[in-house]
Amino acid sequence: MAEPDPQQRAARAVERLRLSEASLSRRRQTHCGPSENARAAMRFILERADAGERVTPRAVAAHLGVSAAAVSGILDKLHSGGMITFAVNPDDRRSKHVLPFDRSTDADDVDPLTARIREEAADLDPVTAEAVAAFIERVVRSVDAECR
Repeated sequence: MAEPDPQQRAARAVERLRLSEASLSRRRQTHCGPSENARAAMRFILERADAGERVTPRAVAAHLGVSAAAVSGILDKLHSGGMITFAVNPDDRRSKHVLPFDRSTDADDVDPLTARIREEAADLDPVTAEAVAAFIERVVRSVDAECR
């Protein structure tokens, strides 16, 4: 049997990645602490705090692409887990800001897989990294357009 051409290898590698990510998501829902959305929310909150920006539950919901009800549950779990706290919004006392409870937490500690992926990417030469990034961005657009 002939070896697949490089384009077929790339397509198969992306399919394996998608399957691996789906499997990881299922494992995280049952075995590995916070859900994917909770991890993404926490990373967003930490990154915005580091940038000196105030985060509202509405901003978290928009970032995650979920409803206000869904983000409320996510934030409640992060709050009960001691990862975030809330403060009254001084500009609109009816709303609140979401703050990381412990600022010694590194965003990479929330999702160590992201840190490992960055380490892997650091080994790529700039031309290869650019080609990989462009390809993955096209794949992301295809995935995002599916079932819309």
